[in-house]
Amino acid sequence: MGEQRSAGAPGAQVIVISGPSGVGKDTIINELRRRPVGGDFHYVVTCTTRAPRTGEMNGVHYHFRSPEEFAALETAAELLESATVHGRSYGTPRSEVRDALARGQDALLKIDVQGARSVRSVIPEALLIFIAPPSPEALADRLRGRGTETAEQLVARARSAMVEMERAKEYDYLVMNETGYPEEAAAQVEKIVLAERAKHPERRIEV
Repeated sequence: MGEQRSAGAPGAQVIVISGPSGVGKDTIINELRRRPVGGDFHYVVTCTTRAPRTGEMNGVHYHFRSPEEFAALETAAELLESATVHGRSYGTPRSEVRDALARGQDALLKIDVQGARSVRSVIPEALLIFIAPPSPEALADRLRGRGTETAEQLVARARSAMVEMERAKEYDYLVMNETGYPEEAAAQVEKIVLAERAKHPERRIEV
């Protein structure tokens, strides 16, 4: 099936929140939900082939799919971007982004740096925001504190984080997530989103 594209409502944006695993992207997004701008977003739910963690719900935290189901979505061009990270596949449902923009909502994507690069290639107007830790040591502490990775996985994620930090320069903005102050990082993201929205009130993004 060929890719079908359509333009969204004027001013609606595609916003990418990205950064190393464990940097606090989910925490910042939860803070955004509580802020005035939070109601303007459609929080796009990512598809993944990884198994759910304790407390995660299908369709809320992720769309959990089998490798075969995921491959079928890719073949049908139903994913805006997809990538394999630490042996698991992740992808952004194109329909969710398209429908949000058509309603005049900003589509907020939480994806890794590979996915962010792919989104930029498909949607040059996408707003890319990189969330950075205050230090590599702080990031390592956060990963260990989650208790969801083995020692080998922690080492792999630490190596990936070093590579990802080097690619922060590809983003439009960098926001530091200081340990214990996610509300400050969320406030910075809110300011960025509102400023970019004011710059391009009539732009229509095609997805």
